[in-house]
Amino acid sequence: MAVIGTVGLPGSGKGEFASVASDLDIPVVTMGDVIRTECRRRGLDPADHHGEVAQALRDEDGPLAIAERSIPIIRDALEHSDTVVVDGLRSAAELQHFRSAFGDEFELIAIEAPLEDRAHRIDSRGRDNNAQETLRQRDERELGFGLGEAIEQADRTIENDGSLTQFHDQVEEILQ
Repeated sequence: MAVIGTVGLPGSGKGEFASVASDLDIPVVTMGDVIRTECRRRGLDPADHHGEVAQALRDEDGPLAIAERSIPIIRDALEHSDTVVVDGLRSAAELQHFRSAFGDEFELIAIEAPLEDRAHRIDSRGRDNNAQETLRQRDERELGFGLGEAIEQADRTIENDGSLTQFHDQVEEILQ
């Protein structure tokens, strides 16, 4: 059994990491999907309210609100697969929660990329991108959740500053 988590600033390549995992038939649990589901439950558009709802969940249910909602989904996926990827941890507290839940079977991969590359990726995907919020503001919000501490505590780091093919090759190497 292996649970591989990813952490990184917006646009760093977490979704692309998850895409490679899916192509290899590895289940992916996306923590952002938990937030998008909650946005819809509250009658809000996830593209405009993702960050607001993420903060509200943490304010209402504590800093582990999203991780706690993700663990049952991960456990269910592990019943059918030896490996599961968890896309998008946001804090050291979430990291510790996953390490407590999965022990030595949990590995965290930090994905780093230059600001300019991340900005271009976010502009091109047209998802979760509130025009009133700059990438630097998003970075600050994410870092406010404790993202920087989680990145520092990662087991490995991938520098996503080359070609998409190079990044995919690095991800496949980790997943295999």
